Amino acid sequence: MKVKLIVIGKTDSKYIKEGNTEYLKRLKHYINAEIIVIQDLKNTKNLSEQQQKKKEGELILNHVKDNDFVVLLDENGGQYSSVEFSKFIEKQMISGVKNLIFVIGGPYGFSDEVYQKANKKISLSRLTFSHQMVRLIFLEQLYRSMTILKGEPYHHN
Repeated sequence: MKVKLIVIGKTDSKYIKEGNTEYLKRLKHYINAEIIVIQDLKNTKNLSEQQQKKKEGELILNHVKDNDFVVLLDENGGQYSSVEFSKFIEKQMISGVKNLIFVIGGPYGFSDEVYQKANKKISLSRLTFSHQMVRLIFLEQLYRSMTILKGEPYHHN
């Protein structure tokens, strides 16, 4: 199974870039994972929130195939503990999902079309994080879930 994280806009902060690189490197031991960066939209001052979400949604959906399992990282999604998240990942692996795609939307969230394509919504926390931080937090949790599944001592109960 391949895990893809689709994000809007490049990562600006050096420490977050380094963290993302570190967790992607660690994940290589367990799973094929990558980040797909969609460039920020230009001239958004002339776009309404709906128009911006629609354009970003089109760009997101360009990276999604019909048989992909799509999970939106959304503040209104269900929440998991780290162990529960690892079980979710394991279930997708066992069920034969080829591409498990997680998506972090733009500043206004997702278009209706992206919501319709999604198989699931997950919230990482009831707290609000910057979109830059969410990338790092998500990659760490994905790594944590892999170590849980392998019975390695990274996660402590």
